[in-house]
Amino acid sequence: MSSMEGKRPSESQITLTQLMGPTDANTLGNVHGGFIMKLCDEAGGMAATKHARRPAVTVAVDSMAFHSPVSIGNLMTVRADVTWVGRTSMETRVVVTAENVITGDVTHTNTAYFVYVALDADGRPVSVPPLILESEEEKARFERAANRQAVRLQRRHQEEL
Repeated sequence: MSSMEGKRPSESQITLTQLMGPTDANTLGNVHGGFIMKLCDEAGGMAATKHARRPAVTVAVDSMAFHSPVSIGNLMTVRADVTWVGRTSMETRVVVTAENVITGDVTHTNTAYFVYVALDADGRPVSVPPLILESEEEKARFERAANRQAVRLQRRHQEEL
């Protein structure tokens, strides 16, 4: 796949944790979905950048469904892992949880998949290191990610027709 040295998903994992306040939320006290998406993109982008050790820009976001709200006062955690790499592109899995710090209850609010492309100094796509898969779960995630990428490419091809 590539002559460059591979990297494990754990080497580029990113975790962002932030207390949600009133300026992050709507009148119901729920954090804006767009704000959550922004933090997901930041975490995913940083994981991709760490993997490539090059700037990485967003090229696709798979659907993002919100299963439960994040409320004012929750500690929101956004964790991103690289799940798949191609020649120049990478997919990251981003998982969001909300913790009520008083009760200790942690709720999974959503999972999304972001695709990034690594860029060289001239802003052109550049090759990225392969992904070293050690566990069965990492291998399964890679396979599912490869299937999602195939669907994205097929959808893009159909849109161009």
